Amino acid sequence: MSPVRSSAPGATRVCPHCRSTILESATVCPACKHHLRSGASTDRGPTGSVALKVDGMIEHPDVGEPWEYSVLLTIRNGRGEEVTRHVAGVGVMHPSDKRSFTLSVEVYAPGKAPFPGTRTG
Repeated sequence: MSPVRSSAPGATRVCPHCRSTILESATVCPACKHHLRSGASTDRGPTGSVALKVDGMIEHPDVGEPWEYSVLLTIRNGRGEEVTRHVAGVGVMHPSDKRSFTLSVEVYAPGKAPFPGTRTG
């Protein structure tokens, strides 16, 4: 019997380490990076491709009041309807502080061959 679960695409479960909601097909939690199954390979997760990656940085000027910030992630379907909304983090920036942010969306088909152009390693 294979240690890989057979489930419907998009089925979710809770990571036993960090309690994040993750895909049931995941072998490594994308949030805490813990391995989830015995016999899983030592890679960082399913083989796929990065469909979207956005990097950005904000910098507080050397003078002025502190800034507060909220990192909000909103996912919409093809009709523009909100599917989910999540506050990923909050914080404060004092004068001269910098913060960088990266949003990455990886896509893959569980149990299938890698997509063309897949990054590995």
